[in-house]
Amino acid sequence: MEKRSITDGKNWIEAAQSITFLTGAGVSTASGIPDYRSLKGVYQGLERPEYLLSRTCLLKEPEKFYHFVKKLYHPKAKPNVIHQVIADLEKSKNCWTVSQNIDGLHQRAGSENRIDFHGSLYCCSCEKCCQEVDVAAYLNSDRHDHCGGQLRPDIVLYEEGFEEQIIEHAVEAVAQAELIVIVGTTFQVHPFCDLIFYAQPTAKIMVVNQQPVPIQKQAYYIETDAVELFKQITAKE
Repeated sequence: MEKRSITDGKNWIEAAQSITFLTGAGVSTASGIPDYRSLKGVYQGLERPEYLLSRTCLLKEPEKFYHFVKKLYHPKAKPNVIHQVIADLEKSKNCWTVSQNIDGLHQRAGSENRIDFHGSLYCCSCEKCCQEVDVAAYLNSDRHDHCGGQLRPDIVLYEEGFEEQIIEHAVEAVAQAELIVIVGTTFQVHPFCDLIFYAQPTAKIMVVNQQPVPIQKQAYYIETDAVELFKQITAKE
């Protein structure tokens, strides 16, 4: 990847009329939500974290699953400047966000052109009767008062597949963009990282991260805390 400056990134985002952001956990660290893979991430010190977020764990050891998932909730966290600028850009541009994040902060910032690729912690339902339940009820108990079924957040667990509609919408969001901004993600989780192959040949790809990411496309790399870049962006209505 070719290194470029924060100023270049700012200018590209402000000039583009069609932008798709591919966001990961690093976007929410400034809101006080730890990422998953860093030394301070929620997986640190846990054995087999993928198991704790698997369908097998949900079904066979629901108490262990519930104990871990509750650690992922940060109800007091607020959207930061990255979430807010992306939401504001929707008012003047054809702007979409495809996010790996399950924390709900893009939604709280006001992003409507949003694809929650891995679902959301703040949408919960019952495995038995499929009824939707309020997140407050889930955080109080993982058993449904109505039928006694197992409650769960509507996130994609390990061993579960993705809805075709979600993948199709994400592909469309990438394919229509003149500028694709990859921000706050290690870009190693499939099929999320495969979305980049649907970019148009003429699309500009920009990676905003504190370390390079593996990408099999020509891309520009801005080595910075994304907060520093997004603080400089003017979202014109």
